[in-house]
Amino acid sequence: MENFERIEFAEAFKKRTKKFVVDNIKLFRQLPKTEEAKIIGRQLLRSSSSVGANYRVVCRARSQAEFHSKLSTVVEEADESAFWMEVLIEAEIVKEGELAFLLKEANEILKITAASRKTVSTK
Repeated sequence: MENFERIEFAEAFKKRTKKFVVDNIKLFRQLPKTEEAKIIGRQLLRSSSSVGANYRVVCRARSQAEFHSKLSTVVEEADESAFWMEVLIEAEIVKEGELAFLLKEANEILKITAASRKTVSTK
């Protein structure tokens, strides 16, 4: 991938991860007002917002080591976001269909960033 293509990808992925955060905020607002929904929802808000914020940091990394470290954080937080979504579904707080898109997005972000991290690790 040429430098221009990398920059285009990074910019598009920044927008994608920010949309992921915004979509999770909207989901949080629609959760039932039960204590368990609030607790799990807050956990999901923390992890999903970390995905977007840390990917922006990845794009400004000053070294290969910093890039790898922050990308690892994005991988971990995307995985944690998927986990909390699965909990919301399995605990029957949210119907699976209502979370299908967001869960798919979390898993796609996870796959993309994990593959990128693997590529960086082999260099």
